[in-house]
Amino acid sequence: MSRTGRNWDDLRFFLAVARTGTLSAAAARTGTEHTTVGRRIRALEEGLGARLFHRSNLGYALTEDGANLLAVAETMESAFLSASAAAQAGAQSVSGTVRIGAPDGFGSVFLASRMHRLTERHPGLEVEIMATARIFSLSKREADIVIGLSTPQQARVVARRLTDYRLFVYGAEAYLAAAAPITAVSDLRAHPFVGYIEDMLFARELNYLGALEPAVSARLRSTNLLAQVHATLNGAGLCILPAFIAAAHPGLAPVLPGAVSLTRSFHMHIHEDHRKAAHIRAVAGFIAGEVEAAGALFAGPAV
Repeated sequence: MSRTGRNWDDLRFFLAVARTGTLSAAAARTGTEHTTVGRRIRALEEGLGARLFHRSNLGYALTEDGANLLAVAETMESAFLSASAAAQAGAQSVSGTVRIGAPDGFGSVFLASRMHRLTERHPGLEVEIMATARIFSLSKREADIVIGLSTPQQARVVARRLTDYRLFVYGAEAYLAAAAPITAVSDLRAHPFVGYIEDMLFARELNYLGALEPAVSARLRSTNLLAQVHATLNGAGLCILPAFIAAAHPGLAPVLPGAVSLTRSFHMHIHEDHRKAAHIRAVAGFIAGEVEAAGALFAGPAV
């Protein structure tokens, strides 16, 4: 493997295939056609005299030579990104694309309603919000900034705690008016709940119903928080929701807020290679500032 590289562009395609596992996904990531990606991979293998991937119907998996090259390519990529970030740090304008990976509620409700303030300030800046209930990998360059529910588990990641946020049991006002009264925590067991699909939770912090005493189970489940919100608004039952999400829906009312509440945290993660880049620093700073200004929103109703 001593003849690695000579061509960073080929290694860029190699990294895309190694991280996505298919030519089509790598093509989407690099903005090319899958035939182009396949041709560049074959050229790289021929130039190195080594087979880099095992091909199958399931996709592309690294061979031993491919795994060795991956370490070299990621080191080269880190050096390139660090140099680019250093150059951008001295730039007068903020421009480029920043991709944010965030939980669906935070990304869809909090970030999406505010991010235009930053892009209006910087016409050369573009922001992509991936509001999805999943874990995003910074090392695989799936996102530039990740909003997580815990401290990072990946190496070479810079993290900061954004805020704590509180969750309460909510029900639609119409549902609560017609259903059996709830005057004590034990009354909750007589009501249907809406919640997550437990075996598809991407983070243990989302196991809200298991944290209740007495424990309850959901009769209607979804991997999507906003789906849970709309089910609750339409009378499906009770649901544990972040206060900042419920605040956007006046038809929801907290249930026993003085007796039942949970606290979770949001953390912001950035790869070390990107933390000096002007456009990423601008977006990260904006997010942190907006979260700090909305402290009361995340704290929820006074109890």
